[in-house]
Amino acid sequence: MELLLVSLASLFAGFVDSIVGGGGLILVPALFAMFPNTHPATLFGVNKGASVWGTAAATLQYARRVEMPWHALLPAAAVGFAGSMAGAWTVTVISPDFLRRALPLVLLLVLGYTLARKELGRHHLPRFSGRQEALAASVLGGAIGFYDGFFGPGTGSFFVFLFVRWLGYDFLHASASAKLLNTATNLAALLLFAWKGHIWWHFVLAMAISNVVGSVLGTRLALKHGSGFVRVVFIFVVSALILKTTYDAWIRS
Repeated sequence: MELLLVSLASLFAGFVDSIVGGGGLILVPALFAMFPNTHPATLFGVNKGASVWGTAAATLQYARRVEMPWHALLPAAAVGFAGSMAGAWTVTVISPDFLRRALPLVLLLVLGYTLARKELGRHHLPRFSGRQEALAASVLGGAIGFYDGFFGPGTGSFFVFLFVRWLGYDFLHASASAKLLNTATNLAALLLFAWKGHIWWHFVLAMAISNVVGSVLGTRLALKHGSGFVRVVFIFVVSALILKTTYDAWIRS
């Protein structure tokens, strides 16, 4: 029964994550609810073990239908991988607790900015090209990759927002690009957790399959309905993240 429930949560997480990020908002609480006495690192490892396959599947789906700037994204993914590893190492030295109270405020600013700019992310007008685009994407990948390894909540949504706001992508291209970078950061964290022995592989296999199924369904929906739909889902997911992180940081604690 436990495997069935977390697999269903993984399917829904993959669906949401493939559109705009935020799958951890669903899967991580589900894992903690089902296994309250388990070491958090193990549950985070299981989450990464499932989600990395979903983000990889979403990347492949988007790449078939959306023009991907590989010259910028591949270096950015490599930098994001390194950043995530560095963040994961840093968290073994410095506690990320100070971010818990700041995160809802940052997300609120992101939401407010998105709502205020009605045309934000509706048109694909990249600000950079060539090496400049690769450099900008790599800076983004390194910074958010470090954050993902160090703390994590909202990583996919931050990737999407910054691709839209800083690089000038529309929401569909931003989501497609974010999936590749998020796959790299998830893989880095997964390797670290596996090295430390914090993976339940018998759970990961079933949850990974469910996550991929959800991811394929979500990606097809995003490709069918375009940037306007992705923008609406982005607003919904960021709003949910604000509520969840506010509760965790200011109410439950």
